[in-house]
Amino acid sequence: MSRPVTLFTGQWADIPIAELVPLAAEMGYDGLELACWGDHFDVTAANNSQSYLKEKWELLADNGLTCYSISNHLVGQAVCDPIDERHQAILSPDIWGDGDPEGVRCRAAEEMIATGRAAREFFDMRPSALDDCGGFPVAVNGFTGSSIWHALYAFPPTSQDFIEKGYRDFAKRWLPILDAFDKVDVNFGLEVHPTEIAFDIATARRALEAVGGHKRFGFNYDPSHLAYQGVDYVRFIREFSDRIYHCHVKDAWWSHGDGTVGVFGGHTDFGDPRRFWDFRSPGRGDIEFEDIIVALNDIGYAGPLSVEWEDIRMDRVHGGTEAASFVRGIDFPRSDVAFDAAFDKENQ
Repeated sequence: MSRPVTLFTGQWADIPIAELVPLAAEMGYDGLELACWGDHFDVTAANNSQSYLKEKWELLADNGLTCYSISNHLVGQAVCDPIDERHQAILSPDIWGDGDPEGVRCRAAEEMIATGRAAREFFDMRPSALDDCGGFPVAVNGFTGSSIWHALYAFPPTSQDFIEKGYRDFAKRWLPILDAFDKVDVNFGLEVHPTEIAFDIATARRALEAVGGHKRFGFNYDPSHLAYQGVDYVRFIREFSDRIYHCHVKDAWWSHGDGTVGVFGGHTDFGDPRRFWDFRSPGRGDIEFEDIIVALNDIGYAGPLSVEWEDIRMDRVHGGTEAASFVRGIDFPRSDVAFDAAFDKENQ
């Protein structure tokens, strides 16, 4: 069978989950990747109420949908970041507290640990009728934040000692989270992304090394964040073949601006026609998804293909519907036979 096609709900969090679930089914999805914001997945409720979890599964099942992962990008971002007023806009009042940066980081780390427990509770209640994921492991996807992203460009001159402090800070803050995930048999999938501790292949390797190759630390693969930087997004799959814990389908285009804005974005908004790059609905950008599917087949990835829909130029229901159909069209199961084996007379 081909992989299940799911919808990441993060960009749809303004729609109550009771309305989004039937809409996602109508758009053609097999399931949802539930975001831990809006009312889509409440970590505290999940850890304290069996009825809350039961109701979530019933809502999904009643609409013919399932779930393979949850995501907590917004809280994960605050674990390592230098905290400013932008974080207040994306964090709950409980995590923000008085806004003291170290307090925010510590509360965010505690919430990520709680997210791992909530994921385990949630997936342990998965109805047997929906148990069609082929043993795909439970994953929490998200961001890590970074104390050194602001040093992206090496001026004032940035030493490797300075950068290494950032990776040590990341390890100090995330190893307890990863250890807690290990206790409940849950993986963490970092979405490699500008502003995170890992934003390309080299930094992904360095992040993995910083946590000693912790088995719970892997990646939520998303080609869009790699491609416009000039990173080989197919090579990423092969480089980290045993660490691809989840997969986003998101497209981007690049070299479409007017020459006044570079890859750093020029402090412009998404959709500004001057931009060098922008996110696009799957199939409408420059990502070569055929190459991605071949690579995913080669490494034996059997998990969901989760559409993270972002295209500021397109109606999202139109785009979300189109994206579900597009992903089904590009995906195909790997072969279990060698086509040239039929030339051997013993096989005829």
